[in-house]
Amino acid sequence: MIDPKELKGKAETAVLIGLITDHQDAEQVTEYLDELEFLATTAEIRTLKRFTQRLHKPDGRTYVGSGKIAEVKAWMLANGADSVIFDDELSPAQQRNLEKELATPVLDRPRLILDIFARRARSAHAKTQVELAQYEYMLPRLTKLWTHLERQRGGTGTRGGSGEKEIETDRRLIRDRITLLKGQLKSIDRQMATQRGNRGKLVRVAVVGYTNVGKSTLMSVLSKSEVFAENKLFATLDTTVRKVVLGNLPFLLSDTVGFIRKLPTQLIESFKSTLDETREADLLLHVVDISHHNFEEQYLTVKQTLNDIGAGNKPVIVLFNKIDAYRPAHHDPDDLAPKRVDQFTLNELKETWMAKMNGEECLFISAAQRTNIDGLRKLLYERVKAIHTARYPYESDLLFKDSYEEEV
Repeated sequence: MIDPKELKGKAETAVLIGLITDHQDAEQVTEYLDELEFLATTAEIRTLKRFTQRLHKPDGRTYVGSGKIAEVKAWMLANGADSVIFDDELSPAQQRNLEKELATPVLDRPRLILDIFARRARSAHAKTQVELAQYEYMLPRLTKLWTHLERQRGGTGTRGGSGEKEIETDRRLIRDRITLLKGQLKSIDRQMATQRGNRGKLVRVAVVGYTNVGKSTLMSVLSKSEVFAENKLFATLDTTVRKVVLGNLPFLLSDTVGFIRKLPTQLIESFKSTLDETREADLLLHVVDISHHNFEEQYLTVKQTLNDIGAGNKPVIVLFNKIDAYRPAHHDPDDLAPKRVDQFTLNELKETWMAKMNGEECLFISAAQRTNIDGLRKLLYERVKAIHTARYPYESDLLFKDSYEEEV
């Protein structure tokens, strides 16, 4: 753990709080706090300490108990942390009560993700989507929230000057701004729908997956063009679309924002036009970071999010990426308990996951090392060819007179 005294005055700092409940055990909370710390790092916040508490369910008034609040407050007074970040979404009342008790800014997981999106947004479209999501999150939490909107960056137009206004006036201004932003996004949605419609007969393939699993790297490999990739969460917010030609077969390949556990509902709604690339795709490439110790839950999170946005019935190829970095956890041969998923060898995982895919094809690859990319290209060619043949049977005899192998 970082020595808090070494960081005073050097960076924005925070403590993290997670709850062990009947629905998530201590091991899960540790994993979730690991991810929360990565989120904080992406937002340029240094984590000084973690706190956990075991409760049957979150306290309705302050999420954690009064004793834990006193412990956190005493530690922060002694060590000078700037804020507190909770791993779950807080109700407006919980947030207000916590800020009153702790006398410090309190953020929850959705708010932290929104802050990261504000930092990552580059295009006018992405900035508009993020700003709308921020205002919709902000509206029910307006009381005293303006004071720590100062920490936001990303050009959302919400900084400074409004702290002295009456709450009702602020609410009216925010509602007016939400109405304006929704109108702007409707216009953008129409433009993007027209662009998608103008792409003609080409089959559409969308790359999806948890954030930071290597989607952009895979996109670069398949499209043979540079796509921004960085080892941070949500490196990609804007949709990237490339025309790819395999053998004699052209198709469109798109990459969009990564999913994450507890993705704020405000973001899902405001990023509707971006997510339409996924909804309207003919085939999904679901990328999974197999080197991550919790890759199975990440896989299931993406599957659930695809269902939530109306894309759960799409044909899918599951790509277990980063096999070069996969290291099975140690398993004692004398242990009578069955192996955990992260203790399987790569060969064992291949057999296990092949049996679990429910008809979905899967490949084990390394996009960074180009491992099994040829196998992916061949499978992708066959799947896109089948979609095109079913859609345009009279064109297919001429288009597919040669095989992929002959063309390559």
